[in-house]
Order: sequence, then structure tokens, then C-alpha cells
Amino acid sequence: MSLFPKLKSGAICQYPTQFSLSWRTHVTMFLDGSEQRYASTSSPVRRWSIRLDLLDEQESLALQQFFVEQSGRYGIFEFQDPLTGQVYPECCFESDRNDMGQSGESRHHTTLTIRTIH
Repeated sequence: MSLFPKLKSGAICQYPTQFSLSWRTHVTMFLDGSEQRYASTSSPVRRWSIRLDLLDEQESLALQQFFVEQSGRYGIFEFQDPLTGQVYPECCFESDRNDMGQSGESRHHTTLTIRTIH
């Protein structure tokens, strides 16, 4: 299994990083207007929005190559939570699109959203 690449500094991302938790809940509505709710999964979905600015050519190329190897949302990889250091073994990208921009020499930037699968 692939591990999300680290930057030259050894960090996973740059700040600010956004993190959220969400639970999948199934709601059944009955004809009388009452509802029944239950969790679809036993654990929440974790989501990180990783903003990366001022990447050099090597870091940019490594991230682009990793994204292509994963085929966007299709691939599953390990991701180390930049806030806690915990490694989550089943993560994926939330989009099939990676917009990598460049604003000068060694000034590449992108934002990636990563989420747990289960």
C-alpha cells in the first residue's frame, strides 16, 4: 500500500490545514411522518483539506506522480494525520482532479482533499 508523500521538510502539509469528521446516517421516513435513524458505518469519515504552497519542482512532481498512480479517487493509500501523527490505512482523494498551479520558479501550489474510506 502506498503512503502519501511527505515534503522535503518531513511534513505532510503546510498550515492552515482543515479537518472535519462526519458520520454516515441513514434516515427512513414513514408515512405517518416519523423517522428512524441509524448509523451506516461504525466510525466517522475523516476529511483533511491539505493546502500546499511554495512547493519546489521535486515536491510538485512527487505529488503529481502520486496522484496519477492513485488514479484520483480510485486509489487507496495510507495517510498520516498531520495533526495527531496517527496513520490511517485506507484513505483516498476526494476528487479525480488535481489543479497544480505555478506562480514562479519553485513556487508550485495545490489543495488536495483526502478522506478515510471507512
